[in-house]
Amino acid sequence: MLHLDPGRRLLSSLALAAAAFALPLQASAQEQPKRGGTFVVGYTQAPRHLNGAVQSGVATAIPSTQLFASPLRFDDKWNPQPYLAESWKLAEDGKSLTLNLRKGAVFHDGKPITSADVAFSVMAIKANHPFQTMLGPVERVDTPDANTAIIRMSTPHPAIVLAMSPALCPILPKHIYGDGQDLKTHPRNSTNVVGSGPFKLVEFQSGQRIVMERFDKYFLPGKPYLDKVIINVNPDVSTLMLDLERGSIQMMPFVTGPTDLKRLATDKQIALTPKGYEGIGALNWLAFNLERKPVSDLKVRQAIAYAIDKNFVTKALMGGFAKPADGPIAPGGPYSSTDVNRYPLDLKKAAALLDEAGYPAGKGGERFKLTIDYLPGSDSQQKIVAEYLRTQLKKIGITVEVRTSADFPAWAKRIAAHDFDMTMDSVFNWGDPVIGVHRTYLSTNIKPIVWTNTQSYNNPKVDELLNTAGGILDTTKRKAYYDTFQKIVTEDLPIYFMNVIPYHTATTRKVGNVPTTIWGPMSPYDEVYLK
Repeated sequence: MLHLDPGRRLLSSLALAAAAFALPLQASAQEQPKRGGTFVVGYTQAPRHLNGAVQSGVATAIPSTQLFASPLRFDDKWNPQPYLAESWKLAEDGKSLTLNLRKGAVFHDGKPITSADVAFSVMAIKANHPFQTMLGPVERVDTPDANTAIIRMSTPHPAIVLAMSPALCPILPKHIYGDGQDLKTHPRNSTNVVGSGPFKLVEFQSGQRIVMERFDKYFLPGKPYLDKVIINVNPDVSTLMLDLERGSIQMMPFVTGPTDLKRLATDKQIALTPKGYEGIGALNWLAFNLERKPVSDLKVRQAIAYAIDKNFVTKALMGGFAKPADGPIAPGGPYSSTDVNRYPLDLKKAAALLDEAGYPAGKGGERFKLTIDYLPGSDSQQKIVAEYLRTQLKKIGITVEVRTSADFPAWAKRIAAHDFDMTMDSVFNWGDPVIGVHRTYLSTNIKPIVWTNTQSYNNPKVDELLNTAGGILDTTKRKAYYDTFQKIVTEDLPIYFMNVIPYHTATTRKVGNVPTTIWGPMSPYDEVYLK
């Protein structure tokens, strides 16, 4: 799916200044994009607000990247492209990133975009965004003139270029968001939103729909092609499927259900692609609470791993659409490794490990009881797998209770409080390990917050490897550290890695330039058109 040797290409791209103008990210030579039309996207999750500077997640990123432009964007081969910044340069020591902004770019209210807005936004993201490691080394942003922003860092930070992506670094107008109000609860996150992206906000009905229309003074001439983008929110996937088949919506991103995928794959009016999710690096896994017995015992965790038939999960439960995952970095990215510890199905070995751990089979063959939670929403990746684990672990004497949470907040509260034995979870890599991987394994990130190190995993060697790797500019040397990290983590097993989540984007055949860069549906839709 990805190009060859992405790591080396990524490094070379980061080190060099970019060309002044980007080539089209998706358009082919045979296509001539048409102007006009309303592009309707159907999605199951509702954003709390529209400001991606203070909120992570897909639900926010899809509208935020239409409303707010970022310094850079990325193509489908991990190469950075000009966006608000027409050129850039990462210093040789990796401690500063210079952004040369386009002249004449304006916000939706007509005010010019300057380096002061970039400086304000970068520091606001650092202070408020959940991904604390993403801009952790950033100390300040210098603004020698209105069109130059220099991000200064305390240590080399190779992830900084990727952090300039649309979903991660929306540039906010300082004259609106710098008024002293708490940015996380700012009223302009939801109403009268002003950005500089290809579309401006017309209507935001929370939990229902978001309406955006073309920004005529967008800084890329001739774009966007579309008149309007509408995001219809409906938690009922089956209804969205019908809407797509009828043509009342034109795109459905993040489709994972095997039944849905099979149905869409056989519809000649629908185009289905797995491309566009490489940056996200979505993994489905089983996490252990290392503060709780008996899963605090490595042999118990190994036994559970040997009892799981990963091929059955991906082929039978997920219809063959999912691929197995064996480590903490999603396959296909620049830093993934195949040299990891694996646990092929072996029930005898699993039982022997439990005996060694001091948990002999008692009356009726039971050794002990465990609970398993799962993230609500994606049954094919979560609930169904949890139920499978319940039946599978019974074969080695472990009685498992599957605990259902009413909704995401209920599950998140339980996991954040470390009130679990095991839980299924879906977690994103977010492109660079510094952004999306470190948070899960650093002992300094054991916090009462979901999607941190809620496993309470503590290995000083891993801490050292990650902290060192995060500051190495040379891709080959950096990868060596991550290779060692992946080997250790798969041996320690704070998490059993199940599968790469088989996200797909479904569109009607009328959609041109389907967003298939590494950020996929979380990219600006300025090049999308209707045939």
